[in-house]
Amino acid sequence: MTEQLSSKLASLEKALCDMQSVLIAYSGGTDSTFLLKVAAKVLGDRALAVTASSETYTPQELKDAKKHAAEIGAQHVIVHTNELDDPLFAANPPDRCYYCKKELFGKLTELKNRHGLNYIVDGSTVDDEKDFRPGKKALAEFGVRSPLKEAGLTKDEIRKLSKEMNLPTWDKPPLPCLSTRFPYGAEITKEKVSRVAKAEEFLAGFGIRQLRVRDHANIARIEVMHADMAIFIDEEISKLIAEKLKSLGYMYVTLDVEGYRMGSMNEPLKEKK
Repeated sequence: MTEQLSSKLASLEKALCDMQSVLIAYSGGTDSTFLLKVAAKVLGDRALAVTASSETYTPQELKDAKKHAAEIGAQHVIVHTNELDDPLFAANPPDRCYYCKKELFGKLTELKNRHGLNYIVDGSTVDDEKDFRPGKKALAEFGVRSPLKEAGLTKDEIRKLSKEMNLPTWDKPPLPCLSTRFPYGAEITKEKVSRVAKAEEFLAGFGIRQLRVRDHANIARIEVMHADMAIFIDEEISKLIAEKLKSLGYMYVTLDVEGYRMGSMNEPLKEKK
């Protein structure tokens, strides 16, 4: 561990110690699992992990979150959110994430108060400032703190520290909620979300770790890393993929030659600017 990284870790531990008790918005991803690990070490049972379960969160992700929290030995609670029942969220405007976070942090605030904890914290990092994140408004409204960002930690640094701590999530690909698979303005429904989840689960069966199925009404636009594109050249495999996705209701199945890229649905917003 470099001196700079060691200093950042020490800053994180001190910040958590100063907070005395925290409720962690815990998704089970690389960043929040690392935060939970450090918080559990510093605060013990004064750190409570809370995961939100909903139709936009895959069953496998929930299963993994439970497993990792148990391995860390942390207290873990599951709450259910109903963002798809909110017409402001389901309409899928560019600030869609704000409505989701608003409902989530409202519920987490109730839990925080019930358990007598001082702060709600999340796994936002320095890198998250570079992307379009309308949910940040909800964090500000509910006074949510982001100790990883406060310590100046980047995602790469968190992966390095996670590997040193033997966390199984150190190289886990990012997996935002399934609502990110739809173009802004296209209504999000439980049926559409379920279709995307089934399509991605099927593709993952071919050993593809980093992928997205972007839902453009009757078109499934598949994003994978360039190294995985060779899978789709195989005639038999490409036929199986097309048949499966068409059975889910897509008319056309396409492979995006630009490959996987985080936040590709935000590209139209950048073009308008």
